[in-house]
Amino acid sequence: MIARTLDGAALARQIREQLQPQVQAFTTQAGRPPGLALVLVGDDPASHVYVGSKKTQGTDVGFRVDLHQRPATTSLDEVLALVRGLNADPAIDGILVQSPLPAAMGSDAARRVFETIDPAKDVDGFTAENVGRLVQNREGLVACTPAGIIELLEQDGVTIAGKRAVVIGRSDIVGKPMSLLLLHRHATVTIAHSKTPDLPAVAREADILVAAIGRAGFVTPAFVKPGATVVDVGMNRVSEEADVVGFFGEGSKRHLAWQQRGSVLMGDVHPAVADVAGALTPVPGGVGPLTIAMLMKNTLTAASRRVR
Repeated sequence: MIARTLDGAALARQIREQLQPQVQAFTTQAGRPPGLALVLVGDDPASHVYVGSKKTQGTDVGFRVDLHQRPATTSLDEVLALVRGLNADPAIDGILVQSPLPAAMGSDAARRVFETIDPAKDVDGFTAENVGRLVQNREGLVACTPAGIIELLEQDGVTIAGKRAVVIGRSDIVGKPMSLLLLHRHATVTIAHSKTPDLPAVAREADILVAAIGRAGFVTPAFVKPGATVVDVGMNRVSEEADVVGFFGEGSKRHLAWQQRGSVLMGDVHPAVADVAGALTPVPGGVGPLTIAMLMKNTLTAASRRVR
């Protein structure tokens, strides 16, 4: 069995194409485009790449996208003041503060910043109000990665209702909202994590397995029921040649890529899972593009609600 590919990149392009006429209609009606503010603090290279993609794609669909870059020496109070100013700006419909924030701001910085964002502009879906709305299955802005995964499963015709789903990972960004979205669609959901006894056996119960643990190749075929749908949320950079060869084989495309670049990206799911699963998201090209597409969708939703 070779798993079919769940093509998140293709679905992300489709979502952006569908958004463009809706954005044009909003702009005509409101007399302005939807506004998205991106806040980037510090010099984390990956964050700069992610924010750059968000700015480009937002501009391409017709948004006004304002990028607010601040040095790593910026204080938490300065970031909070910036967010409050964006809350008050009538031209801004969505606010995204890129994580991680500089370590010098303190371990509680991200929570304090997210809780300062107006819930109506919280296009990441991270504020307590929006999370509470998700718990109660009420209208709100939902975290982008889990929302994108649901879109992908439904687009592919994967049955959720009545199925067993296991989510490996309990983060506020992916694991918890993912489990709630599956539950609201009538799956029987287990949240598994590093303290779960006999984790492979628990995972093998799943018809739908979501891996969001942040460890390269952690989910092996021993975790996967034959024919299961496997969603790989991980994005891990592998730099050691022995690891690349161990995962992908000597002379493989990934090994050749490592020889050129010195590292490769891979998910939380071992490549050998493709021989067991019925469907599998690739890394890259699976969940990542959908996350940004759902950010665009959330921004238009937030804008439309604000001008009702």
